[in-house]
Amino acid sequence: MNATTNRYTTPASVTAQIAGLPDLQMAEIRSLWKELFRSDTPIYNRQYLERRIAYRLQEIEFRKVDRNLMDRNARRIKTIIETGQNKKRDRDHRPVAGTMLTREYKGIIHRIVVTPDGHYDFQGRMYPSLSMIAREITGTRWSGPLFFGLKPSATKPTSKKGVRR
Repeated sequence: MNATTNRYTTPASVTAQIAGLPDLQMAEIRSLWKELFRSDTPIYNRQYLERRIAYRLQEIEFRKVDRNLMDRNARRIKTIIETGQNKKRDRDHRPVAGTMLTREYKGIIHRIVVTPDGHYDFQGRMYPSLSMIAREITGTRWSGPLFFGLKPSATKPTSKKGVRR
C-alpha cells in the first residue's frame, strides 16, 4: 500500500497534508485536485495547484463559523455603509482558524496552523500566542503578529515616491 492510499484511509491532520504537498508527484497532485474539486486541474502550474489544494483542505477542515470574525465584519460593513469609507482594520490581528502561517528564519521554514480554539499548532505542540512561537524560533522576544507579518512594522520606510522638487 502506498502513502497516497494510506493518507485517504487514515486521514492525517490538515497541517501534515499541506506540509506533504511539495513531496507529492505531479500525478498525485492532479489526482488530489480531482478528488477535492471534482474536476481536472485547470492549469499545470504546481505552485498554483498546491496553494488552491491547501486552501481547499483547510476550508473542508475548518468550516466552523468564527464568531469574532463575523462580528468584526459586521462592524466594518456598518462603518462602510454609514461613512462610505473603509476605515483602518481592527487592531485584532488574529487569523481565522485553519490559516497556515509560514515564516523563513535563518534558512529554516517554519509553519504554524491556527486552530479552531484560537491556539497555534507549531511542530505538533500547542501555543496560546504567536509571540511565544516567535521567541521559540528566534530565542529573543518578538511581537508574534509582527514576526509572522500579520501587522506592519511601526517604522515606516522612507520613500521619495510622490515627492516634488
